[in-house]
Amino acid sequence: MLSQHIITAQVFEALFEKYSFVKNNPISIAMEKMLKLLDDQALDKDTESLSKFYASVRKRVEGIDNSEGKQKIILELYEKYFKTAMPKMVEKLGIVYTPVEVVDFIIHSVNDVLKKEFNRSLTDENIHILDPFTGTGTFISRLFQSGLIEKKDLYRKYHKEIHANEIVLLAYYIAAVNIENAFHDALGEKEYTSFDGICLTDTFQLGESEGDDKLFSEMFPQNSERVASQKKTPLRVIIGNPPYSVGQKSTNDNSQNQVYTQLHSRIAKTYAAETVATNKNSLYNSYIKAFRWATDRLDKEQGGIIAFITNSGWLDTNATDGFRKVIQKEFSNIYVADLRGSIRGRSGDSAKQEGQNIFDIVTGVAITILIKKPKHTGIATINYFDIGDYLNRKEKLHKIKKYKSIKNIDINWKLLAPEQNGDWLSQRNAIFNTYISMGNKDDAKEPTIFNQFYSRGLATARDAWCYNSSLIILQKNIKNLIIFYNEQRVAYINELSKNKSLQLEDFLDFDSTKITWNRGLKQDIEKNKIHKFNSTSLRKGLYRPFFKQNVYFAREINDMVYKIPKLFPNNTLDNRVITIPGLGERKGFASLISDSIPDLNMYDGGCQCFPLYYYDVHQKQNPSLFDKFDDSEYIRRDGISDLILERAQKLYSKTVIKEDIFYYVYGFLHSPEYKIKFANDLKKMLPRIPLVEEVKDFWKFSKAGRQLAELHINYEKVPPYEDLILIGAEYNNFKVTKMRFPKKGQKETISYNGLITIEDIPEKAYQYIVNGKSAIEWIMERYQVTTHKESGIKNDPNDWAEEVGNPRYILDLLLSVINVSVQTVDIVEGLPKLNFE
Repeated sequence: MLSQHIITAQVFEALFEKYSFVKNNPISIAMEKMLKLLDDQALDKDTESLSKFYASVRKRVEGIDNSEGKQKIILELYEKYFKTAMPKMVEKLGIVYTPVEVVDFIIHSVNDVLKKEFNRSLTDENIHILDPFTGTGTFISRLFQSGLIEKKDLYRKYHKEIHANEIVLLAYYIAAVNIENAFHDALGEKEYTSFDGICLTDTFQLGESEGDDKLFSEMFPQNSERVASQKKTPLRVIIGNPPYSVGQKSTNDNSQNQVYTQLHSRIAKTYAAETVATNKNSLYNSYIKAFRWATDRLDKEQGGIIAFITNSGWLDTNATDGFRKVIQKEFSNIYVADLRGSIRGRSGDSAKQEGQNIFDIVTGVAITILIKKPKHTGIATINYFDIGDYLNRKEKLHKIKKYKSIKNIDINWKLLAPEQNGDWLSQRNAIFNTYISMGNKDDAKEPTIFNQFYSRGLATARDAWCYNSSLIILQKNIKNLIIFYNEQRVAYINELSKNKSLQLEDFLDFDSTKITWNRGLKQDIEKNKIHKFNSTSLRKGLYRPFFKQNVYFAREINDMVYKIPKLFPNNTLDNRVITIPGLGERKGFASLISDSIPDLNMYDGGCQCFPLYYYDVHQKQNPSLFDKFDDSEYIRRDGISDLILERAQKLYSKTVIKEDIFYYVYGFLHSPEYKIKFANDLKKMLPRIPLVEEVKDFWKFSKAGRQLAELHINYEKVPPYEDLILIGAEYNNFKVTKMRFPKKGQKETISYNGLITIEDIPEKAYQYIVNGKSAIEWIMERYQVTTHKESGIKNDPNDWAEEVGNPRYILDLLLSVINVSVQTVDIVEGLPKLNFE
């Protein structure tokens, strides 16, 4: 806070010479007092390097006498300062600047809703308005500039009924100045009047136990008085742009989101209690917390309006079904303007269709207006508007500006009818539930195709360390990581013996070139657990479709191994697993079989693995007649359930074995009709698969599944596609840096490296899609030399070619996968046609 104050105080003095912000704002006054107490410290030397910066700011502001020009400079400072000086804070707090078009749309919409639903307006007395995450104060500033507050009401609103919170000091300063300027311009008043409605506070903390922020209160008493006053205020309107962060990307960032006990408890009792999803993490995303906090903060007796622009993921994800179920009960009317722009997990036309995002983020956004009328009963009326396909940022903002408010008759609102699962948009098909689920760990009594021992893919939480094309480099990386871990462990335990209050987070070295921390390794340090390198943990893994890697597979180094040790217990035991996307996939359902450890992120939404076999440790007592002892330590058991075998034998033939059913499932999962008909269901549930009526169709699917399995497991051994033209192979230079198409859209040719080119690739080959990309493009993307930014670890696929003893390996692989793709398309086209009516 002091550093931000030191840097910005002189900037504000230069920008606003007519009145001294530094001498009038209560937080600024307190900060100045602290600086005086530190006069004997070497702060002047620390700020010497800023002198040129201050000089450039003063030069820029010379002659700027209008508010708009000053605001532009302030916002440039805000955005550049944060992105450059505090990137982790930007990530943690989800700091983004809201376009004015969106702000104006929200403000005017709220005013129109107040008139329609409550017979009130924003200018009316006792309509208290709060922006709880004010950032640069744009929402409140634009409110004063909107003309919606009548001139006779401006003074009252400014001093009594408009409130704003901000936790970051620099943003708080900018917001205060913005709001004060907007008010003075609107009123035409020249004498400085401070805005007492803004508080430097953590909004989420306001609902927690008293005394949690005692130190902060003592440091800034005048600010604390403002906070106390705001907490007693009956709020009717809560508007703004909540932070978007779900948490740090890496534990090495050491910037975890704060836990709010009471707020999290409210989420647990409402949104989380109503969801059927296993992973509820996304319900504690900051913007979801903002909805919960704001809902609880609205005036209980008179109700009110919440209007936010947020991440739009809550609209259709599996994990937020509980959130949707709850808000449709808690509110009387809901308006959602979906501005799209979600490109995370999308590629090609799917990403283009979403259009540009109005923010510089990869998740889609939506404007949500929630209306709470206390006497309302039943679920809310839900109005939904989609901004449209293929629009760029400018076009989207132009539309929003043109509409001005939700009451505009040109907006084609669609009335949504939620179904029992909480689905609003991509609603599921009732037929799907009549089929047999591939698995169900929540209900052991439900008939399923596979036994309970299916698993998610391997999650290392440190892929750069745990995967590599070179076995030698992988061993070196893991050994270095373990050495550093043990050094940190010994040092921490020694220091802890001297200082019992020592916090691990304050002690650890978060240097990403030495280690990637996660919860497991931190807990191991606290337990003083020694780690050692184990050569038997060196395995082969399927990191991405058709991209194998050396992997260090060890529970103590990997974040989550799930039930993979039951599927692939060691290097000698064979197995095959059908992999599918986890819930919430956005790239289209696909399935790929593997005979090695699959990675969790092989698919968008995670990876689930259904095995042909699973292995139990041999206890050497009372074995079953059906147990197969594949290894002295392990008993092999069937992944397919007895129940589904009985049904299949009754329907088709006593000759059906579990292997036939396994390959039937793999073939069926490739059915185009199935994937299209149940696209929404497959995003939100594990696949449910019918046993087809015709005996011949069962055997066709099973045979096709076997053929596909042999192609997809032995893809490296499939001969090249015959009709390709290979140019430049005679140069015997097969090393690759990055493969490319000659130009966008010209996919019949691939430039392998500077010397080798493959031509006449059939268009059909690109029809085989796995996780949103053709198999060919997976080869092109993954087989390139990369360097991990944080750790500096290099991964060179040419090392793999060297280790397998074939310098042509990558080229041959590409030629083989082209053939694999064409053959896959042919087999899929020959599958029995399905009618699900």
